[in-house]
Amino acid sequence: MGTHAKLSRRLGAFAVFLFLMVAVLGFRLVDFQVVRAAEIQEQSLETRKITQTISSLRGDILDSSGHVLAKTVFRYDVNVAPKHVGPVFQTIDGVRTERSVDDIAMDLSQLLGIDYGELVLKLEGDSEYSNLAKTVNAEIYNAIRDMNVPWVFFDQFEDRLYPMGAVAGNILGFVGNDGTPLAGLERQYNTCLAGIDGQETYERSAEGVRIPSSSQTSQPTENGGALNLTIDANLQFFAQQVLADTVNNLSAEWASAIVLEVETGKILAAAEAPTVDPNDPAAVESADRGSRIFQAAFEPGSIMKALSAAMVLDTGTADEYDTVAAPDRMQLDFDNEYIKDSFSHEDFTLSLAGVLRYSSNTGMTNFASQIDRKVRYDYLQKFGFGTVSPLMFEGESSGILHPVSEWDEMTNLVTTFGQGISVTSLQMAYAYQAIANGGVRLDPLLVDSCLNEDGTVAYEPNQQATRVVSTASANLDLELMEKVVEFGGVGKTAAIPGYRVAGKTGTAQLKDGSGYGEEYAISFYGIAPAEDPKFVVGITIYKPEGVSNSSQATPPFKAIMQQALKHYRIPPSTSESRSVPSNKYGEVDEND
Repeated sequence: MGTHAKLSRRLGAFAVFLFLMVAVLGFRLVDFQVVRAAEIQEQSLETRKITQTISSLRGDILDSSGHVLAKTVFRYDVNVAPKHVGPVFQTIDGVRTERSVDDIAMDLSQLLGIDYGELVLKLEGDSEYSNLAKTVNAEIYNAIRDMNVPWVFFDQFEDRLYPMGAVAGNILGFVGNDGTPLAGLERQYNTCLAGIDGQETYERSAEGVRIPSSSQTSQPTENGGALNLTIDANLQFFAQQVLADTVNNLSAEWASAIVLEVETGKILAAAEAPTVDPNDPAAVESADRGSRIFQAAFEPGSIMKALSAAMVLDTGTADEYDTVAAPDRMQLDFDNEYIKDSFSHEDFTLSLAGVLRYSSNTGMTNFASQIDRKVRYDYLQKFGFGTVSPLMFEGESSGILHPVSEWDEMTNLVTTFGQGISVTSLQMAYAYQAIANGGVRLDPLLVDSCLNEDGTVAYEPNQQATRVVSTASANLDLELMEKVVEFGGVGKTAAIPGYRVAGKTGTAQLKDGSGYGEEYAISFYGIAPAEDPKFVVGITIYKPEGVSNSSQATPPFKAIMQQALKHYRIPPSTSESRSVPSNKYGEVDEND
């Protein structure tokens, strides 16, 4: 075979091979571009597509006037991946430009307030993570994000802020570093406040830069609702300042003040000292991070006498003119027990007004013990004792009201003047609210509503009313309590110029083992104006050092009640109280 023939065969074989290669490539091209085009496009998209969570914002907590007590903002940690640090190519107005690492580092150092040399060191290395700055605000974050540097990335987190600091801190509660609600209303109303995170998908270019036009929201974000409280932040702040001074001056363990609006049952202030700043809850002891107004129960002492007087009037056991014997010490017919007043005095004959004015344990025992114990127990229940309120504040105490079947002879008597029973400040305040409100106790209101982000109502309280005593009995009881403030040895220090005030002092010895020790909880609960009640203010001071009567409870009451009357522009009283006899014989200073 000649050379020409061999060459022809080789060319033919090459042509066949070339044809086969073109056919294979053509087949693959058709397969890629036609048959499997959608599949390959999807795979390509998956390599370019990024899915990220869009965090929702936790809802605000607001006071009665819309002042923000708690809100959430986003904070950002700014990070880089040193392994990928390099120049960034960007197309601006159709022109492809290059930004050097030095230029980018200079911009970052200025935005973050970091020394340029220090920042450059953080860009070096082959790791995937180096932190440049922590907790920057949204303004700085937006500026850096808009630089579109692919090797800069962010860690986003929520930061819960309490703009008014410790104002209402004991009831607001607080959240953890991860945003988990840990206490107070933050935790109780988490369903209202917590939002629902969304999801977003976008594509990024070969340089790792986000393609803005590719963004798609796969799940919308739902921010949390707004929790609207009945608390008046201005009054709350004032009351907290008064209590802080009180605790400091008396070296007391704690003190509380609660302010109610009589006609609505709204809690306008629930102040405590010590208190907690939810921005830094770890700064105080754990015992001071809750709300003792709701959670701490104590024997009320003589502030209970005003309620016993209401029972006496409502059952028709006595009126304002009837009297009983009120010795300073009364021997009982069982177990060699006795009841005594807090001060020595000659035998008195007292009306109900006199019993309240002189805070006589023996006199109140002789009046109220005439009422069947089951009837008195039912009254105590209607006043709200022995059960948790509908607020169901976390850790709320029900106090102690033993079933009447468990009352021994001594319990039957001492409950008339505030022993053998324990109550919370919340319960006692609403018992006084019942007297101030014509005998009708309203359920406590602390949360006015929860509103969704679109303004629709997610929650509103269903307030109930309970008739405790008749209107006539409640109004007469108010008149009797006025005499405590007009003539009482301690009570008169609660008087407010220009206003008629009704109230009752209380000094409760604290339990020490099986008996009572030498430490006290002192109180004053009062109502003003007495002729047209607007507010109840209840003060409790726990374990004041060296104090054994309620004389130190009236100054904070007076200051806070005066502020409430002024703040809400309640006009002064224009009438005088009715003369009600006390029928006390002999003169003596009141000690309770």
